[in-house]
Amino acid sequence: MVRLVVLGVLVLAVGVCVCVVWAERGGPRWVRGMATVTLAASELVRRSGKKRRRNVNGSGDGGD
Repeated sequence: MVRLVVLGVLVLAVGVCVCVVWAERGGPRWVRGMATVTLAASELVRRSGKKRRRNVNGSGDGGD
């Protein structure tokens, strides 16, 4: 069961990457829409990671 979930996530990730590359080359409208959603989601994840790292680094006890 776990293998099927991992395989499904892998197939989804590869499919999303294909959509982004295809959209970059001028694919159909639905591919460009999927790529836009994917890139927006990745930007949100990246920003949340930066905020989390900033909070961890900024909230230390100050001891060196």
